[in-house]
Amino acid sequence: MKKLILLFTALLGAVQILFAQNEGYRNLNNLPEIQLGAQADIHFISPEPIQYADISSHSILGDMPVNNLLRLKLIPDSVKRLADQTNLGVITIVGESFIAQYRLTYTVAINGSLPASITIQPDQCMPLDFPGITLTTPEMKRYALTILDKGGESAVRIAKAYGLSASLNHIYAIGDHLFLDIRFRNSTNLPYDIDELRFKIEDKKIVKATNVQSLEIKPEWQLYPKTGFKREYHNIYVFKKLTFPGNKILRVELTEKQISGRTLALPIKYKDLLAADPL
Repeated sequence: MKKLILLFTALLGAVQILFAQNEGYRNLNNLPEIQLGAQADIHFISPEPIQYADISSHSILGDMPVNNLLRLKLIPDSVKRLADQTNLGVITIVGESFIAQYRLTYTVAINGSLPASITIQPDQCMPLDFPGITLTTPEMKRYALTILDKGGESAVRIAKAYGLSASLNHIYAIGDHLFLDIRFRNSTNLPYDIDELRFKIEDKKIVKATNVQSLEIKPEWQLYPKTGFKREYHNIYVFKKLTFPGNKILRVELTEKQISGRTLALPIKYKDLLAADPL
């Protein structure tokens, strides 16, 4: 009889665990534990830009020095009130496609035995559909590098001035995103220091300067940061789906820092965007 009771209890526990898993929640005790000390900060490194972070303890301060790095530190005045192994609650980190949570505890262990950085691992994450994000940053980077590797195709559009040339090598459509492969070359012996690289939707024909209608748009993402170049600057620019009338163009305008002020404009027609290839 005793064995039957023990067996029934074990089965009941297994059923409870199964139902808990099916409910889709994680218990606090099942979260990965991260220990914090008073002597050093701890950094969480995310594979994607962090969209949201929540710290449930008033004893901890957090900030994001860059968009994929979350830094935590204990408030000095709070440390005096903490005992060893004090529970500090939960840190929640939300990326573009995941949510990760960790259980935080305070310890008086020596500084050298505590983690200084935590890289968020796939097995610590749960998938998440973040509103407005259809391509994550790692996905855009992977597609952009694939486009750079393809190369070797004739340009869609070319513009030249002041010993400079700009070429739209290709346009790719991936979901509701457009990837523009643009290369700038400098045939002069003067390095080119980029002041601005702007994208504007403008009229094809301008009758009077006072009637110019221009709408500047910014890339959602680009592979490399803006920088000067001596011979060549090659980059991939990502835009959400663009639509504009046939009597307008997308104008890519490269301007140099003063005093030289060399400017180069590359016009892209709407039909070029409509002819974008799948990747």
